[in-house]
Amino acid sequence: MSQTRTNTDAARRSSRPTNIRWSVVVILFVFYTVNSIDRSALGVALPSISEDFELTATMKGVILSAFFWTYCLLQIPGGLAADRFGPRKVIGIASAIWGTFTALTGLAVNGFMLILARLGLGAFEAPYMASASKLVSNWMPPKRRASGVTLIDSGAPLGAAFGGLLIAWLITATGSWRWSFVIVGISTVVIGFLVFLYIRNHPFEHKLVNAAEVELVSAEDEAEGPKPGVSAKNVTAMVIGRLGWAMVFWGLVTWGPTYLSQARGLDLQAMGFATFLIFLCGAVGEILSGFLADKLQKRFSRNFSFKLLFGGSGALSLAALIALPFVTDATTAVVLLCVGVFFNLFGGLYWTIPAMLAKKEKVGLVGGVMNFAGTSAGIIVPIVAGVLLDVTGDFIAVLVFLAAAAAVYLVASLSINFEGNKHAPVAPIRTPEKV
Repeated sequence: MSQTRTNTDAARRSSRPTNIRWSVVVILFVFYTVNSIDRSALGVALPSISEDFELTATMKGVILSAFFWTYCLLQIPGGLAADRFGPRKVIGIASAIWGTFTALTGLAVNGFMLILARLGLGAFEAPYMASASKLVSNWMPPKRRASGVTLIDSGAPLGAAFGGLLIAWLITATGSWRWSFVIVGISTVVIGFLVFLYIRNHPFEHKLVNAAEVELVSAEDEAEGPKPGVSAKNVTAMVIGRLGWAMVFWGLVTWGPTYLSQARGLDLQAMGFATFLIFLCGAVGEILSGFLADKLQKRFSRNFSFKLLFGGSGALSLAALIALPFVTDATTAVVLLCVGVFFNLFGGLYWTIPAMLAKKEKVGLVGGVMNFAGTSAGIIVPIVAGVLLDVTGDFIAVLVFLAAAAAVYLVASLSINFEGNKHAPVAPIRTPEKV
């Protein structure tokens, strides 16, 4: 025991910083990918489920929307819980419960039971990204937070990408959509427990982190300067921009597979592969946006860097959606969706905003407020799309609606002020004496 402690102390005194912060980010990214497979599985399985339950388009929209009712409602409480109890404990408890609800989805016998399962799933997935965002603000130096948080958030499109392939394969392999939910749900519980065992709320709490890594994070945090503040203008622009962005993203996650199946005539396997390609492009786009944000800020102001990225994201995703109704070839339509989602997922940079605007003890709350707006879109867009389909009989009206949402995302994002008062005094950040 004494020898082990001596070795640990020696490692902590090493002048070269350890890189445990990146392992935490990667683990959170992997788990968010699994998380997103859970939530996107229903979209891929819905054509098969509809045959069993004889669901109308409007009812399918309600079922797809149900996840977001509780997911939205508990965003702010989830952020407060991360601030109050620590993100590690929140993620550990929540993941065990949402994995259970995923498995229970496979036992549903009608649309009502599907809605109940989705409500439970949404309630306990709600705190994840606010908790992850807080962990990034605790673990990563300011100049690497964009890379860290967009890598984690890229798990959403990546989960949708692999979820499309995985769920389609599981349905084919087991002969039933039900087993796909049971298998994914049990896997989530196991992985969530392993994540809980590894991560800690702060670098100085982790036994593999040395003093140099703690100092690296805290020193750069002090040098960052004061926050611009959560002004009414910034909060309003952040909320509206996140809402517009999420309308596009969740519209494609929930109704995208059905669009490919009904409007473009793809069978189950082709639909799963196309969904994989589309959201894989989104994941690549989001990861790229984080590295671009970190690089651009070394040469230009933060305000210019982020407005350039958000402006390109909004404009190019809008262009892809506008062009989509005018193409008749299924392959071209998939390519346009790949391009549109690639640039739309630059919007993952929104998760850097809470750490920019808020003090550390309020990052979870501001993240919850922001994602409350985003998940409100998840409630609205599946139902609106279902109603538009029932009324018009095709997807053109849905695509017009999503294009309008992309325009809102573009304008609101360009209205955010990302700069702080660089001349204000900086309050020192205390580093724990005992590491």
